[in-house]
Amino acid sequence: MTFIADLHVHSKHSRATSRDLDLEHLYLWAARKGIGVVGTGDCVHPVWLAELKDKLIPDNGGLFRLRPDIEDALAAMLPPTCRRPVRFMLSTEISTIYKKGDKTRKVHHLIYAPDLASADRLAGKLARIGNIASDGRPILGLDSRDLLEIALESGPGCYLVPAHIWTPWFAALGSKSGFDSIDDCYGDLAHHIFAVETGLSSDPAMNRRLSFLDRFRLVSNSDAHSPGKLGREATRFSCEPDYFSIRRALETGEGYVGTVEFFPEEGKYHMDGHRACGVRLTPKETLALGGRCPVCGRPVTVGVAHRIEALADRDEPAVPATAGATESLVPLPEILGEIAGVGPASKAVAARYGEALAALGPELDLLGAVPAEDVARCDPLLGEAVARLRAGSVIRDPGYDGEYGTIRLFAEGELPGRPVRRPRVAAS
Repeated sequence: MTFIADLHVHSKHSRATSRDLDLEHLYLWAARKGIGVVGTGDCVHPVWLAELKDKLIPDNGGLFRLRPDIEDALAAMLPPTCRRPVRFMLSTEISTIYKKGDKTRKVHHLIYAPDLASADRLAGKLARIGNIASDGRPILGLDSRDLLEIALESGPGCYLVPAHIWTPWFAALGSKSGFDSIDDCYGDLAHHIFAVETGLSSDPAMNRRLSFLDRFRLVSNSDAHSPGKLGREATRFSCEPDYFSIRRALETGEGYVGTVEFFPEEGKYHMDGHRACGVRLTPKETLALGGRCPVCGRPVTVGVAHRIEALADRDEPAVPATAGATESLVPLPEILGEIAGVGPASKAVAARYGEALAALGPELDLLGAVPAEDVARCDPLLGEAVARLRAGSVIRDPGYDGEYGTIRLFAEGELPGRPVRRPRVAAS
């Protein structure tokens, strides 16, 4: 069975997240996106964990689904084309900040559990170290290696995946982390790591330029802070939709199909730069400037492309036999917003989005699988956009220093009557 999983999300109990991030909205948006398995996020937060226990029931081999009374009411709110099973996997993101050597380390990690007893044990162990009730993604003064040990001891089948490994400020391989390998970060327990999350600002081809990542399965997830962001990145599997089959697919490659990706230029840390001064730089430009902003003279934020270039030991990516396929997409609301000349969060886009899903099915199917001619019969411009998207014919305006980039399907002047889009940043 082939399905899509998005296993890095948050709840409304995490800071800077939508109040709509509850189980009901996660279910609705997973169904709209075409996601079969979605993470719960924040499963060690006491209030959220209590809600998980109240609303979820065990489903199949370590996954959960909503109680039938809740699920039936929600399914009635969806168009028939999107009424598919949605299962939940217990998950959480943990932020660790600690001193190691002469550097402060800031690393984010994803932890998964196959049952509520394991989640309880994990929560209990972490509560003895720090405050897990103030934020759904708790910040703990704990070495990455020690967090991995706690995860492994919380229950059979629990595992840890380093989160968005290239993010400059909070990741195992980010430019500010002080680590140059996964082994450096997790020490003598690093052999228990079998998958890494590549993040929005890189794609598998970039990661496959580093030979030390060859042994890891590369996964992608949305890191959604609002339910509508589900599925902007995700991972495809062809195995039974249960916890242990997913884990085995990540360990062995058998049942791992590949990833659904942002174009990495859309990620907000792809290039180098200094957002306060509106300066975006290529790695070569950053080096020529000695790492300093040409406007204010302060250090620029070194982005993912630069960091990978610095650590890469290959000029071209090497693709392992079990690497899987990569599909780069642009979220449907962004495409509809570009066509209509309005923002992706506008009422006009929301209405057109609902119409498209009712006619053509879930978003990820529409973007990647529904024949382009069928999309064109529904909406000619959308059909053309989807054809260009699948061909990789996109216009890229890269993100940097916390500023998302922009991916467009149409050049200026191709959409009559649409406002001209000016670059949001000034190049160096």
